[in-house]
Amino acid sequence: MQQQTIKQSVSVTGIGLHSGKKITLTIKPAPANSGIHFVRVDLPDPVTIKADPFNVQETVLCTGLSNEQGVKIMTIEHLFAAIAGLSLDNLIIEVDADEIPVMDGSSSPFIFLLESAGTQTQNALKKYIKIKKKVRVELEDKWIELYPYQGFKIDYEIDFNHPEIARSKQRLHFDFSSENFIHEISRARTFGFLSDVEKLRAHNLAQGASMENAIVLDERKVMNQDGLRYQDEFVRHKALDAIGDLYVSGYAILGELRAYKAGHAINNMLLRTVLSNAENWEFVTFEETQEHSSEVGALAFSS
Repeated sequence: MQQQTIKQSVSVTGIGLHSGKKITLTIKPAPANSGIHFVRVDLPDPVTIKADPFNVQETVLCTGLSNEQGVKIMTIEHLFAAIAGLSLDNLIIEVDADEIPVMDGSSSPFIFLLESAGTQTQNALKKYIKIKKKVRVELEDKWIELYPYQGFKIDYEIDFNHPEIARSKQRLHFDFSSENFIHEISRARTFGFLSDVEKLRAHNLAQGASMENAIVLDERKVMNQDGLRYQDEFVRHKALDAIGDLYVSGYAILGELRAYKAGHAINNMLLRTVLSNAENWEFVTFEETQEHSSEVGALAFSS
């Protein structure tokens, strides 16, 4: 499989989930083997931040990158899930704020935006991170694991003591492909609890949160008039977050992800743990061996 970028630049304007500010996002094609870079164009001298799991410095209610000078770009996970879903490798992402716009709280608007730009195949082989052995990370009562597998699939479980969430299925088994992601995961929105709003806003978080870009729950029920998009939208969104957080590496994963009560912090811990030890993983491409070719074929990451 070849690397991919987009054919033309596309832009969108939205609200920052945590800042509440109006933000313009522009995504541009990038050369093969260049990866994914953010450019903060709101600064006097535009600053570039590379998408890299070791540049993740913020994991409270979002995933955020920071460079050596402390310049940040926050709330990248929903956009990255869309980039993963469409199997894009090389992009320049310009933004005029320190946060990606939240749109409707899911990856679906980013899927639409990127599909409208078209896909361009590049003259370089796409690299995959192949998991060679089990890697597990624990944090308090949370855990997350990656296992060797010929493809990419997810076994994800959440555990929220809330009547509406408890009524839904809190465990998801999902075989990843672009088609499956777009139809079964991409529209799942972030969610939050009304009781937490004042505390979050006191810490300059969730300033832009509303029922236009999140599922809001009171003590008993979903407050959004239109209800849920999926009966188990809560666990689907958590899986969406994990897909986006893992793709911060810039590479699709050949492995099985299993998780219990995971979130942005432990997702990033897992990725760093995997990449920090060469015994855990290796790069593979479609054409290295017949064995690798069959593995990537099973993955079906391309759109």
